[in-house]
Amino acid sequence: MPLCDSAVCFIQWIIYVPTFVVGLPLNMAALWLLLFRIRRWTESTVYLNSLIINDSLLIFSLPFKMYAYEHTWGLSMGFCTFLESLVFVNIYSSIVLIVCISGDRYVSLRFPLQAKRLRSPYSATFLCLAVWVTVFTLTKPVYELHNNKNNATRLPNNNIKETRMCFQSFSSETWKKKWILIVMETVFTVSMVAMLFFSVCVIQILKDMRRRNPRDEKLRNNKSLKIVLSNLVAFLLFFIPYHVAALVYFLAKNRTEEPGIIGPLRDFVHISTCVSSINCLMDGVCYYLILKELTASQERRRLSARGNMVGRPGEINQLQPMGNV
Repeated sequence: MPLCDSAVCFIQWIIYVPTFVVGLPLNMAALWLLLFRIRRWTESTVYLNSLIINDSLLIFSLPFKMYAYEHTWGLSMGFCTFLESLVFVNIYSSIVLIVCISGDRYVSLRFPLQAKRLRSPYSATFLCLAVWVTVFTLTKPVYELHNNKNNATRLPNNNIKETRMCFQSFSSETWKKKWILIVMETVFTVSMVAMLFFSVCVIQILKDMRRRNPRDEKLRNNKSLKIVLSNLVAFLLFFIPYHVAALVYFLAKNRTEEPGIIGPLRDFVHISTCVSSINCLMDGVCYYLILKELTASQERRRLSARGNMVGRPGEINQLQPMGNV
């Protein structure tokens, strides 16, 4: 029989199945475009690659998560905790990477003359590596989530026995570690303030630029604004519920064990965690905007190079092969 037959599990299935079915080809297509069509190493491609890898890790865990809701866990608990850690890796890597992308856009608009010095693929790569190392290190407590006896849970049936479960039956000791909640909420709050700051500044900068250049079509369809706003919407919509749920559940868990209180709050945590995974699909908007921008930039450079060759005497023959491409 299924281990989970509640309304919460039904909601999780409704969200996880489309997220996996749509998210997997979406991420693979974006990665293919970056690696084989655009093939450029810029700040944008570094952040975008990191975001795609981050979302792909969560998508990889979803089939196992859906299986774990229906069956007892037959694989190793080490693999189980690794999959569980990917949920937290995705949430906090997404949060920080989204802030990095918005911050990068802000710097390019606010400091156009210094942008080449302040922004570089090397610094973006270093920043992304630092994010990955830090987030994976901070997921260490996840490997203690099943510190109940024998990593097991007793199921009510005629022959009561201990059954291993994954993505469920977490140790109560984990919720007594205040530093975990402090780190989670601090990262989220600081990131949210930074996102709001970058978004407001980008809007204001572009508004001023449009006022000075009302006929500039590029300013009217500026992709930096769309990227920052899409990231802000995703950030607020998918990550606020989880952090509110985690905070309330943590406070309640340390004050009472009353099932009538803890049960609904636990469901709130599960549903909000599930909702946060939809961010993998919302990131597709960011993929589209950045890839469209990179493709347009690549096309402009190609046309510019072609124009330069036309302007050089004695090089007409060199254009003929390009015309056949």
